[in-house]
Amino acid sequence: MRHLCAVAIALSLLATPATARTSASLFPWVLPWDDATKSVTNVSGWLEKPAGKHGFVKVRGGHLYAGNRRLRLLGTNITSGAAFPTHADAEKIAARLAKFGINCVRFHHMDASWANPNIFAPDGHSLSPEQMDRLDYFIAQLKKHGIYTDLNLHVSREYPGAPQWDGMPSYFKGVDIFHPPIIAMQREYARQLLAHRNRYTGKRYLDEPAVAIVEVNNEDGLISQWNGGGLDDMSPPYADELGRQWNAWLRRRYGSEDALKRAWRVEQKPLGAEMLANCDFSNGQDRWVLEVSGTAKATAAATTDGPGGKSALSITISAVDGEGWHVQMDQPGLRFQRGAIYTLEFDARANARRTIIVDARQAHEPWETLWSANVTLTNEWQHFSFPVAPTASEDNGRVTFTNLGATIGTVEFASVSLRPGGGYKLHPGEGLGTMRIVKRSEFGALNDAMKADWIRFLYETESRYWTDMARYIKRDLGAKNLVVGTASGFSPSPMQAQLDVVDNHAYWQHPVFPGQPWDANNWYVRNTPMAGRADGGTLPPLGLSRIMGKPYIVTEYNHPAPATRNSEAFLLIAGYAGLQDWDGFFSFAYESDRERWASTMIDGYFNIDHHPTQMATMPAAAALFLRGDMASPGDGVFAATTPERAIAEVARFGTWFNAGNLGIGRSTALQRPVGLRLDGRPMPIGTPPPGPVLRSANGQWVWDSTPGRERVLINAPRSKALIGSTTGGPVALGGVTVAAGPNMQNWAAITLTAIDGRELSSRGRILVTATGYAENTRMGWKDAAKTTVGVDWGTGPTLVEGIPATITLPVSPARVQVWALDERGKRRQRVPVVSNGGKASFAIGPQYRTLWYEAVLR
Repeated sequence: MRHLCAVAIALSLLATPATARTSASLFPWVLPWDDATKSVTNVSGWLEKPAGKHGFVKVRGGHLYAGNRRLRLLGTNITSGAAFPTHADAEKIAARLAKFGINCVRFHHMDASWANPNIFAPDGHSLSPEQMDRLDYFIAQLKKHGIYTDLNLHVSREYPGAPQWDGMPSYFKGVDIFHPPIIAMQREYARQLLAHRNRYTGKRYLDEPAVAIVEVNNEDGLISQWNGGGLDDMSPPYADELGRQWNAWLRRRYGSEDALKRAWRVEQKPLGAEMLANCDFSNGQDRWVLEVSGTAKATAAATTDGPGGKSALSITISAVDGEGWHVQMDQPGLRFQRGAIYTLEFDARANARRTIIVDARQAHEPWETLWSANVTLTNEWQHFSFPVAPTASEDNGRVTFTNLGATIGTVEFASVSLRPGGGYKLHPGEGLGTMRIVKRSEFGALNDAMKADWIRFLYETESRYWTDMARYIKRDLGAKNLVVGTASGFSPSPMQAQLDVVDNHAYWQHPVFPGQPWDANNWYVRNTPMAGRADGGTLPPLGLSRIMGKPYIVTEYNHPAPATRNSEAFLLIAGYAGLQDWDGFFSFAYESDRERWASTMIDGYFNIDHHPTQMATMPAAAALFLRGDMASPGDGVFAATTPERAIAEVARFGTWFNAGNLGIGRSTALQRPVGLRLDGRPMPIGTPPPGPVLRSANGQWVWDSTPGRERVLINAPRSKALIGSTTGGPVALGGVTVAAGPNMQNWAAITLTAIDGRELSSRGRILVTATGYAENTRMGWKDAAKTTVGVDWGTGPTLVEGIPATITLPVSPARVQVWALDERGKRRQRVPVVSNGGKASFAIGPQYRTLWYEAVLR
């Protein structure tokens, strides 16, 4: 009789209209910060202890190995002051990390001046004995629990005594790739940290097998910083040094000034007729198109406030949405000839300093850019003149002023002109040995030979930095740890492949700051799920950036708070990493403040240690990737290039170029292993069959972008998951059926993980998790879409939604017992098991006030 009542309750829950599931059904759910209770939710037994017991992590066959066993890293980041916990806290944190299957910690932002505390003594050069003692003990505890370490060198240090300039890149990025005094400071820090002996392990870090990775310089690159315009206004010490290296490079390449001028084809052509209509705005906005997209808002108005009282066009941007191109002005109907030279001139100013982009491009799909330049505007009128050298001929082109939607404010234009003719000539005093460095804003004016030389110079200079730093760490210091340079994209992945491991970073819907960077009052996170998105979200670009034959890790990944469906984050990346056969991924971040370990609320965009739905999914993510439940289908597709060809590809596509630029589509990247190969051997790329449902060859991964049913299904022998839309009826995953009921968002992440058995019908324990909506108590949402709370994050405890679902297992009901679990993973309440056609079926839901359950099969 009790079983029949349970079935009736389950059916009534599934029949409840979606509108009835409201925030009133939320309940408090806090995972204790210091909990390492032995339970079905504790997967620390999957970690081999101590970390490094088989010696240093090695590279074999393009993958990471610990001894003779393949090593996968399920990591997290601990940042800034949180890297230095008390000894008592360190013991509890390490045990809890192991409980959730985390086997590597990346220590990040330890060098930041704003970290409280940071790793340095007051002199800014030597290491703090107190903080080193805390770090040493923490790393020793991590090692004890089977957790490796990834030590970051430069992340956010402001190099003491190094001159700065207005608008420079954060933390001297780009500059520290080529400036010898700053590189010397990096080497000194590397020596101090890596040669330091940990009193609790007795080993120097360069001799410590539990230190799996040393990372040289976070999110840095000379080409990427130059390409973003960040180095255009360098102060003299840096501009002079880069100029010295540029001229030395040219001398080696050409030997004489005549040879240089012949190679560069320095010439000027007479200016021809005006190509633009209403170029002086005397007819207002006529012939000019103001494009406003997304949720951005902007208006244009004619004025007489141009230089000397000339006519001008004033564009007021009143709202932005994080996409700079969502406000842009253009004039179409222009013809461009490849190989011809044009001269573009205009006057411009803005209400405050900002960078815009001016380009020539197609006025139709695929909107290919033919030429572009970054322009920095101030509140004073400036005159700009650029030789334009289109990369292709085009009969329907346009001139575009874009990136106007980067920030709110006003931008004004006057006297815009485009005429055939002009060209590049050496500036007065320039010659072999006295050439100026090329600013990004001037790059579009160069001919192909000049562009190729400048990019090659930057590429070779940056490449030498990474290989020299790796050589210093491994040869000069004698470190036996693996060395990573930086994240791909910030530096080209073929360049990073010269080091031991290739790294990458990605965030789905990273916080957007429409005004000032990191303004806690003015930001938003788009509250949209990624599972089942037609373009795959962050995952295909990550896959397409892998280099065949090199270990590949993603050391920063998250779907930031306060997005209400972000429990998908680590399940999706874990499943995809298994599909692609990667070597590691790291959540960003676990914690950044050593005073907040015991917090009971979501307290920022990135920290996951207090985020109940993200942490609750971590054991299932560990099973998918760390344990290897998600199997790669093999038969990878890799686009071919070579280190030499990569230079030209960087020149064409930028530092973020990947296999997608060379013909492999996102759909392919959602079904099978993908990436780049550097041996230049062509191979068929192929095209997946059309349609919204993409399946891996082994059937364990399904990406379904059917409108209204966007979701991901995982169907491995020991792991099952439904991630995304809960509409459309029951889902069959092998012999398991998941029938999700209506919930607050008609969205959920439901997983089943065989903790002991070979499959979900074998004897042993099964962990079931069901996560969805989460928010803090009294969270101060500022809009109906729940994209921002400003500074009103609310208080603890965090409130979560109980997801209703009926789960059917392919075994007799007599074999199954089910319990709802408490926050520590201990059994709290029995869940009835009934027969559904002779199979064991049980209903979960908000009545149990939990996010996870234990099923035991006898």
